Amino acid sequence: MKSYVLSLLAGVLAGVVYHTIGVQSPAPPTIALVGLLGMLAGEQILPVARRMFSGLKLNTAWREAKCSQHMFGALPGAHVPDATAKERRPS
Repeated sequence: MKSYVLSLLAGVLAGVVYHTIGVQSPAPPTIALVGLLGMLAGEQILPVARRMFSGLKLNTAWREAKCSQHMFGALPGAHVPDATAKERRPS
């Protein structure tokens, strides 16, 4: 239940920001996508910051928090694990 309330509050905050910058909701596609990218980045700020405060450098903190996997998913051309690759091959 707590996550629903927090989600609602985050939505209200986003609505206030949209009103402040003069964007009507639903936002135009480009603005909406930039906002979604900002949300994904915002989710990663605390885990990376915690690791950096514990003494890790940015690159290491980024890798340990698995930010690339979370923000970008499996990028085209990514290596497929052998077990999955064998399942995909036609017999």
